Amino acid sequence: MKKYILFALTTLTGATLHAQTVADAVRYSNDNMNGTARFRGMSGAFGALGGDVSALMVNPAGSAVFNYNSGTVSLTNYNINNNAKYYGTGTSRNDNSFELNQIGGVWVFNNINDQAKWKKITLGLNYENTNNLDNSIRSRGISPQDNLSDYFLAYAQGVPLNVLDNAFFDELNYADQQAYLGYNAYIFNPVNATDPANTSYIASPNITGSNGYFQEHSITSNGFNGKIALNFATQYSNWLYLGMNLNLHFIDHTTSTSFFEEYNSPAATGLQSVRFNNELYTYGGGFSLNVGAIAKVTEAFRLGLSYESPTWYNLQDEIRQSIVSECVNCNGPGSRIFITDPGLTFITEDYSLRTPSKWTGSAAYVFGKTGLLSIDAALKDYNTAKFTSNGFGNVNAEIDDQLDVAAEIRVGGELRYKNVSLRGGYRFEQSPYKNSRTIGDLHGFSTGLGFAFGNSRLDLAYSYFRRTTDVDPLNSSFFNSNARVRGINNNITLSYTIDL
Repeated sequence: MKKYILFALTTLTGATLHAQTVADAVRYSNDNMNGTARFRGMSGAFGALGGDVSALMVNPAGSAVFNYNSGTVSLTNYNINNNAKYYGTGTSRNDNSFELNQIGGVWVFNNINDQAKWKKITLGLNYENTNNLDNSIRSRGISPQDNLSDYFLAYAQGVPLNVLDNAFFDELNYADQQAYLGYNAYIFNPVNATDPANTSYIASPNITGSNGYFQEHSITSNGFNGKIALNFATQYSNWLYLGMNLNLHFIDHTTSTSFFEEYNSPAATGLQSVRFNNELYTYGGGFSLNVGAIAKVTEAFRLGLSYESPTWYNLQDEIRQSIVSECVNCNGPGSRIFITDPGLTFITEDYSLRTPSKWTGSAAYVFGKTGLLSIDAALKDYNTAKFTSNGFGNVNAEIDDQLDVAAEIRVGGELRYKNVSLRGGYRFEQSPYKNSRTIGDLHGFSTGLGFAFGNSRLDLAYSYFRRTTDVDPLNSSFFNSNARVRGINNNITLSYTIDL
């Protein structure tokens, strides 16, 4: 049975900083394009259009465009292929999953007074999986210099030897726990092994004597970032639509990493290899709101403007670690495999994250009943993301130093012939980092079909996007080189809509 231990934030500052980084702030601030098949088929360019359940997630005024009660449910197949290159060696990993990614509806209440300026009000309720976090990355290569001793020695220096020899794992703070794991894996040795007060350590001779380090790193991510929107909208006269969303957000995300390192040392005894395992489970919820407007400038031309507030999250982490080493004769003749698995799950205190706000401006032209063109332009300042609890000063300083304003462009179009609709779209999203090598720009396109059957509709969409990122093997700053990963996403969405 798992043993759970709650750490106070004051004693787990190091763990919290290690667990949540700039990359996590970016991950939970990013809403990947999801929603209905019609919405995805046009690359999400719906800010000035409305009339789709997912459109109200961009501009809440979009629900007031509906003339009838309407409901939609969507199923998506997510396929991600990651091609990694690490010290010249390429590897590939594919991940595939099916999700019920959207379900929602809009209820329309028309004003029975035809002369009234306020024509109707609408109520909407929609759930979307705003970011599917299922992903797998594997990289391997031979590092000429960076190795695990860099990581563990940074934590070990200054820790008394008698602490590493005699303390229990659950009595230590996070930094000392890292030293404890490295010490029990024989990654480093004390300078003076006979002095219990020794606080200086050096890497294992097999590490310093190695001619390069074979390293294999895998990361498996499972979970989702979901949002429920409660929508209120209204139509004024025949030209203005106004709306507001109250949003509840959910995060349930597990990241498991395994880092294997083998030493090319001529010594037949001593440290031969190490595998370092980490698991981080992050969960919690948050709140945000949206406001928006759509104006019919003419019967065909429409403009939209919407604002999405920051999301205020309250989150918690659970952390598990273990290490396995092969060290021949390190604890007497014949000894070989050493496993340090405390079997403990450490739970941090709740902490808070505030994500950036977002502005979206939109324009659309509707060609009667034959088709439409639409464009959305959005801005989000990732530099304003902040961990608002105590103990995150270093991470927030890194956010200030590394993140920037990111623009997003979405263009979509639709052609209609009788009961058939053809759709296509393109989207571009800038890197949230000042150094775009950390996370590159996103490029994507989409296409789709729709078939109307009386008061219902079946829609199918295919969407593609690619992005290149740097992946730190240890989620730390101890390595000088990262794996370069090119992620290719192919998604297929099927939606069913019924109007009542």
